[in-house]
Amino acid sequence: METFNLGPWLRATCADYEFDLAGVFRRDSSHASWPVHADTPDQLEQRLTAGGHLLPLPKEPAALANVLEVSIVDFLIVRLAQMSGACVQRGSERGYPDLEISGSAFGGGFHAVDIKAARRNPSVNVNKTQSRITLYTGNTYFKHPNLHWPGTFRPFSEYTSHLDVICIYTFDSDLPRRVEDPELIVQEPWKIASTKRSSTTREYIGAVEDIDALRNGHGEFSTPADFYRFWRAYPFKVSPQVQKQFERALEASRREVEELRAASRHDG
Repeated sequence: METFNLGPWLRATCADYEFDLAGVFRRDSSHASWPVHADTPDQLEQRLTAGGHLLPLPKEPAALANVLEVSIVDFLIVRLAQMSGACVQRGSERGYPDLEISGSAFGGGFHAVDIKAARRNPSVNVNKTQSRITLYTGNTYFKHPNLHWPGTFRPFSEYTSHLDVICIYTFDSDLPRRVEDPELIVQEPWKIASTKRSSTTREYIGAVEDIDALRNGHGEFSTPADFYRFWRAYPFKVSPQVQKQFERALEASRREVEELRAASRHDG
């Protein structure tokens, strides 16, 4: 069976992605006309719009980003389902990663794939993102990579690779679909990382804002070691909720070690 390097496979596959969500479907409206007949996708969209069945996608950046991310995840899951020896799990909405890919098709091991979306910033510089993309949550699974945190499939350190699929798009408020010229970029997170957080209120690790730098993997770190050394030493704040999660993860890890030791003594 042919095996694939995940990064190149993702880049080739993402080149086929099309954002084909035209709006939010409404079952009925005051000026709907039945039955609805259409011979092409474009004709169907026109008739659903005319009948009041198609409402615009949200304008709010986080909500629209979530729609894009779900669309990309669904697209990749369909492609992976067509491959022999490929396994995939969808992550939780607030967990890490968005997709866990494994199987003999990719040489074994587990691979973390996270999906991001960011608007181009035409008001300042169309070659920059409107806001800094978040790469990781810094004070949980990234800070303590050997612990199994809530919302994750396994400890961060157990992944063979970490990859981001980033959708850069132009926002058009006049279009019901809101999204123009989507471009998917696949990079290892450390290659596009900055030395800045992506939020002033949350403990997030931020990417560089220059779109060419995102395309080419030209972040602010020369090596993975430099990236991990900088951000693992960063003085992230730890909220009471995160502290409780840490204590639970630490206790679960301790119990697992004790169970393994007990099993080893029993086998001996």
